[in-house]
Amino acid sequence: MLRNPNGLSIAVVSLLGAAAVADVGSLIATSAMRAELTGPLADHPDPAGYAGTLGAAAVWTAQGLLLLATAVVFIVWMFRVRGNADVWAPDLQRRAKGWMIAGWVVPIVSFWFPRGLIVDIWRASRAEPYGPDRRGEFVLINLWWLFFLVGRITAEVGARMFDGPATVDALVEATGWILAGDALDIVAAVLAILLVRRLTSMQHLKANGMIPAA
Repeated sequence: MLRNPNGLSIAVVSLLGAAAVADVGSLIATSAMRAELTGPLADHPDPAGYAGTLGAAAVWTAQGLLLLATAVVFIVWMFRVRGNADVWAPDLQRRAKGWMIAGWVVPIVSFWFPRGLIVDIWRASRAEPYGPDRRGEFVLINLWWLFFLVGRITAEVGARMFDGPATVDALVEATGWILAGDALDIVAAVLAILLVRRLTSMQHLKANGMIPAA
């Protein structure tokens, strides 16, 4: 049974936009922290204690909560579009629905399973599910996944370094990783918005008969 994914797509896009704004806030707060650490705090006896008063921790907390909320709604949206894909081309869905959640958290496979799930749904949602893949058809998916994956890894490295020895040099290096992660996350969020809108539009048009179902 086909179900309309439009409402969920609006929720996902809104949360992705909010997450991108939080990333911008983190960029500003982290940049301010880095400027202080490379300036007046160079000889400060407790750089970590001072850094904690800059408000960056609050921004990072909000950023993390928005990321979690976005992930939950994104997965719900994935279930919705996957359900429609199962109506049009169930044999093209290579993995069970349980991987819609497990694929994000199981070590190793989480590096490629989510992308593969989206690709399978995309194929089922296009005009000719069983036709050959067009050249460059999955560029948007690939770019989104690349920036998302590298951004998450980069941010995690920065967070782990920030929790390490509280020396000025260590904190400066950690802020560099965090800034890079934020920048990558912003790009990933924009690409995710484009992906959600595109895939939702494909399903909406197909469900309404503007594109003949297989």
